[in-house]
Amino acid sequence: MSESHKPSQPYTSTEGHRPIRSFVLRQGRFTEAQQRAFEEQWARFGIDYTGAPRDLSAVFGNSQELVLEIGFGNGEALRFAGGNEPTRNLIGLEVHAPGVGRLLNALAEDDRANVRVYHHDAVEVLTNEIADGSLDEVRIFFPDPWHKKRHNKRRLVQPDFAELLARKLKIGGLLHLATDWEPYAEHMWDVLDASDKFANRAGPRGFVERPSWRPQTHFETRGQKLGHGVWDLLYDRVQDS
Repeated sequence: MSESHKPSQPYTSTEGHRPIRSFVLRQGRFTEAQQRAFEEQWARFGIDYTGAPRDLSAVFGNSQELVLEIGFGNGEALRFAGGNEPTRNLIGLEVHAPGVGRLLNALAEDDRANVRVYHHDAVEVLTNEIADGSLDEVRIFFPDPWHKKRHNKRRLVQPDFAELLARKLKIGGLLHLATDWEPYAEHMWDVLDASDKFANRAGPRGFVERPSWRPQTHFETRGQKLGHGVWDLLYDRVQDS
């Protein structure tokens, strides 16, 4: 795996002038199969971060609607979307190498042509490579809740990040978030309901039943059996007021 396939600077939010990481690189076990996936499948499914604006219609060879999933984990939802939404182009962002390798293998097994993957920091990709107003949908499923109060500032969904997403989404585009941590759902409402660039489809501090385009994961099923709730939040990108 070349250096270009590794995350360089992780996502940071700003507290004064001190950078704050929104995740920790818990790489876990990187198997030989996942290593081979980078070696054999990256050229087909991977997008190398360059820091320059990218023509994504050229990457896919068409101008279909563009969906971005941030932090796809092991790729379960993104793999499902690739088959469930064949007329849309899907891009996944993930910094954890084992999950990326696992998804690369799955995409090769499925012979999927409408999915591409970045192994890089989400904010850098969004800021430097994704054109403003180019995304039809952004998905953030089960981001790290940073449940300890002193770590809440590390949560990915913050006002500055919401502003970045708003710039990249088309007017009428969709932001779909899902969490199984109620305090994080409350935090998401605090951030997004306060923005004049997003409108909650379910009304202020509202959520919806799991949409058909988001598969229920094994982790989610196990949590629900233990009595855990799940909150799906859908926000439309609206014209600035």
